[in-house]
Amino acid sequence: MRQFIVFSLSLFIAACGEPAKLAVEDASVRMPAVPGNPGAAYFTVKGGPVTDRLMSVTSPVVIRTEMHDSVMKGGVMTMTPINGGIDVPANGSIEFAPRGKHVMLYDIEPKAVAANTVALTFTFASGTKLETQAKVMKAGDTGGHAH
Repeated sequence: MRQFIVFSLSLFIAACGEPAKLAVEDASVRMPAVPGNPGAAYFTVKGGPVTDRLMSVTSPVVIRTEMHDSVMKGGVMTMTPINGGIDVPANGSIEFAPRGKHVMLYDIEPKAVAANTVALTFTFASGTKLETQAKVMKAGDTGGHAH
């Protein structure tokens, strides 16, 4: 009987796996088609064990960033700022992708153009900061978050 209980407990623990962890995946930065215009950052934020709020995304090669959402209104795509952050649900995810949520990157330093990756820092309401390397894509490149 003891072996059965130990075996059952082992299966239960294995089925539970690791608890969800706040993370950023598939980050990419699309450079602007016209030099001097803003670029955009795309990524997926995976929620941890509790709901948190993404407050900002910054980069050392960018002067200013803004989170935006693109929505279709009256047959016209409009872009609105995401003020005050965005909730990342516990064990859920939020996708930032073309024609949807994205981060505008203003005044990108020229050295970012030649780089293969750009550092992005994600700051959450809980105080958590995550840094990831985003793949740099030229304007029109369909790699990464091309939906």
